[in-house]
Amino acid sequence: MHDTVTANHLWLIPALPLLGVVINATLGQRLGRGLVAIVAPGVVGIAFAVSLFTFASLLSLPSGTALTDTAFPWIHAGALQLDVGFRVDPLSAVMILVVTGVGFLIHVYSIGYMSHEPDVARYFTYLNLFTFAMLVLVLADSLPLLFVGWEGVGLCSYLLIGFWYDKEENANAGKKAFIVNRVGDAGFLLGTFLLFWNLGAGTHTFAFTELQAHVKDIPLGVVTAAALLLFVGATGKSAQLPLYVWLPDAMAGPTPVSALIHAATMVTAGVYMIARLNFLYVLTPTALTVVAWIGALTALFAATIGLAQNDIKKVLAYSTISQLGYMFLGVGVGAFSAGVFHLMTHAFFKALLFLGAGSVIHGMSGEQDMQKMGGLRKRMPITFGTFFIANLAIAGIPGFAGFFSKDEILLRAFTSENGSPALWVLGAIGAGLTAFYMYRLLFLTFYGECRADAEVAHHIHESPGAMTGPLVILAVLSIVGGWIGLPSHWLWGNRFEQFLAPVFGHQDAEHVSAALEYGLMATSVGIAVVGIAVAYFCYIVQPGMPMLIAWRAKGLYDLLFNKYYVDELYDAIVVQPIRRLSDKLWRSVDAGVIDGAVNGAAEAVSMAGGVWRRWQTGNVQHYALSFFVGAVVLIGYLAWR
Repeated sequence: MHDTVTANHLWLIPALPLLGVVINATLGQRLGRGLVAIVAPGVVGIAFAVSLFTFASLLSLPSGTALTDTAFPWIHAGALQLDVGFRVDPLSAVMILVVTGVGFLIHVYSIGYMSHEPDVARYFTYLNLFTFAMLVLVLADSLPLLFVGWEGVGLCSYLLIGFWYDKEENANAGKKAFIVNRVGDAGFLLGTFLLFWNLGAGTHTFAFTELQAHVKDIPLGVVTAAALLLFVGATGKSAQLPLYVWLPDAMAGPTPVSALIHAATMVTAGVYMIARLNFLYVLTPTALTVVAWIGALTALFAATIGLAQNDIKKVLAYSTISQLGYMFLGVGVGAFSAGVFHLMTHAFFKALLFLGAGSVIHGMSGEQDMQKMGGLRKRMPITFGTFFIANLAIAGIPGFAGFFSKDEILLRAFTSENGSPALWVLGAIGAGLTAFYMYRLLFLTFYGECRADAEVAHHIHESPGAMTGPLVILAVLSIVGGWIGLPSHWLWGNRFEQFLAPVFGHQDAEHVSAALEYGLMATSVGIAVVGIAVAYFCYIVQPGMPMLIAWRAKGLYDLLFNKYYVDELYDAIVVQPIRRLSDKLWRSVDAGVIDGAVNGAAEAVSMAGGVWRRWQTGNVQHYALSFFVGAVVLIGYLAWR
């Protein structure tokens, strides 16, 4: 895609949330909650309106045309000429609509959820900053500028996960997210440097269009190494094996933050980066294979952990890790549009799930343990109804958004040149487990008798309109959001894939027989229905069954409940050795060499001062005697000579 049209308004899209940051940070505490509640969602809402206008402008142009806007010069050093430039093509158009649209709903929801938070100005400052950083990431026309947004969302995740920093576990969760992402980002930087080093003098701006034009000149081995290093960054940012461990702990932050991280911003960055660099990855089947297998294994691995968690937000966290695995499975088999399609639909139903969970927590006075819930569907009917729709979507029930995107990925995983039946099997099993643990969550939370403490049960209530309104809108999107990506021979076909074709090329699966496509679709849906049926039997028909199974298979249950002891393993083989090494280095180098040198110099000066101090008594007779002795010695010396 090389045809471009200048659009001088693109800078407004990220600048509006940044304006909210400035206003809330400087005036929020003085002017109060009312101003913050207007400014913070307002600037994101206006950014969404500008994004809609930009999307309409793009649709009015010939296919293959992109909108560009160069804001100002950035780095001009020798041959390197980097500007802060923004670009809207079909891929970034989808992303800005998701980030600003879903982000706006989360901001509105936050007004009700954080109504009793005294430091609401700081909260919305961080939330606006998060939105700004993600918009820079998806609008960037070059890899270095994308990295600026990439690091920005990492910083904001640290600030928001540890928002309630007076609790040590929250502060530790924020630090964990920050450090794990630094590991991934080191890979991202190495991949970027490797590309820059090998592109040489032919590339001066590092823009994506320039990269695409020159990347074929790089040796295949270098391309593969760069692609894998960049993917290391994606495993950190998008919480894939082995760098997923920060995301479950990220639940320490306010629930709307979890929704923003999991649905509209940070964790989708890795998927977007690979989709944006699709021209690089298609050159290296090895890297694509690694991406696909890591995605499939993560999808299954996280789903198994979700089976045994009792914290409602932790279940959703592992669900996010699993669903991100499906997105990487899609882009890994070369079905980039299918991966981005699932990114979009997932934003709808996962934001709805997290905000629904937040509504439950709000209605239950902060309770998050599903074992202490139950019977909420009558007390919180709007939350229940919208949550039920989100469950249907994530389980892949036909007609709902998740069905179309998930089955498109599974179809491509089975039929594409980079796919395999084994990848499809992993994905299909993960889909069945997803349906089971999500309906386990639904039944434990909303059905049966209320198991909450009497005081909590007495105060259960439906959330205010500022919270339920976004739930209803997201529920509608979770129903209709997938209908723009129908299978190619259904009705109007896959309009979403056609829209993204200028970025990814046409990836139609028309060569697949209808019998095979329907067979795979029916099988995956059947597996999901079985998962739902098993959950219904275990938690509605025979509610004592799960405890019996956990007792009979205690070893396996403990393994899943303790998340395969991965955190403990990392602590044993990474954290503690580094801590012991740091302690030794501190004692030998810091305390021994550096402190020894500084303290030794001080002691030498002190000793010298002590010696000279004896000569400075302040007694005039002593000084006269010293002069006399000196004179005698000097006269004697001269006489001797």
